[in-house]
Amino acid sequence: MGKIIAIANQKGGVGKTTTAINLAASLAAQDRKVLLIDADPQANASSGLGVDISQAKYSIYDCLIGEVSLREAIETSCVSGLDIVCSHIDLVGAELELLNTPNRERVLQHLIEEIKGEYDYILIDCSPSLGLITVNSLTATDSVIIPVQAEYFALEGISKLLNTIKLIKSRLNPSLDIEGFLLTMYDARLRLGNQIYEELKSHFRELVFDTVIPRNTRLSEAPSHGIPVLMYDPTSKGAISHMHLAKELINREKRNK
Repeated sequence: MGKIIAIANQKGGVGKTTTAINLAASLAAQDRKVLLIDADPQANASSGLGVDISQAKYSIYDCLIGEVSLREAIETSCVSGLDIVCSHIDLVGAELELLNTPNRERVLQHLIEEIKGEYDYILIDCSPSLGLITVNSLTATDSVIIPVQAEYFALEGISKLLNTIKLIKSRLNPSLDIEGFLLTMYDARLRLGNQIYEELKSHFRELVFDTVIPRNTRLSEAPSHGIPVLMYDPTSKGAISHMHLAKELINREKRNK
C-alpha cells in the first residue's frame, strides 16, 4: 500500500515544489514507484517534470470537480518510475466549485483510494495557502513534509500551519503525522543557516530531517529544462542532497514498520 505524503507550507518561496519534484525523482531512482500530484494552480511541479500543461488532456482540477477519475489524469513523466497528475490554473476556481459538494474536504482522499495500491509513494505538492484544496491534500495524506527556508523569518507562519494540521488531525484525518521539517536553501558559509537548523532541532527534535538542501545553482536551473536536478546534473550538491533525503525517508519508514 502506497504511502501518501503532502509537501506543504503556506509561506511561498521555501522550496516546496523543488522538494516535491526532486524527492519524487530521487525515490524513483531508488526503484520506488512514485506518483506526484500537482495540487498547486501555478503548476510548477508539472512544468518542472517536462509536462506541457497546454497539451495535457486532464488535470487534478478535472478530477476534483468529478469529470474524470484520478487514473485517467495520470501521465508518465520524464523520469522512469515517476508518474504525475498535472495541475492547471483552473484549480483556482475549484475551491468555489467544491463549496456545495458533500464531504468536500474528502474529495481528493476518495480519488486517491482507487490507485494508492499501485504506488510505493504518492507525493502531493500543495499550494502556498491553507484553502480547501490544501485541506483536501492534508485529509488524504498519511504525513506531511514541511520545507523551511534557512532565513531569518523561517519559523514565521509555521505555527499557523501546525494549527491547521492539528485541526485536520482532530476532525478529518486522525492518522495525519508530521513526516519532518526539511531545511532548504541552506548556505553553510552563513551562521544564520546553522542557527535556524539548531532552532528547528530545539523545537521539533527528531522531526527535523538530518538532510539539508543547500542553495545550488544547478538545482535552480533544472526546472527551466523540464527535468529534475538528478537528470540535469547528478553530481551536483542539489542532486546528492535529494538522494540523501529519499534514502532517509525510506530508512525512516523501515524503522517505523
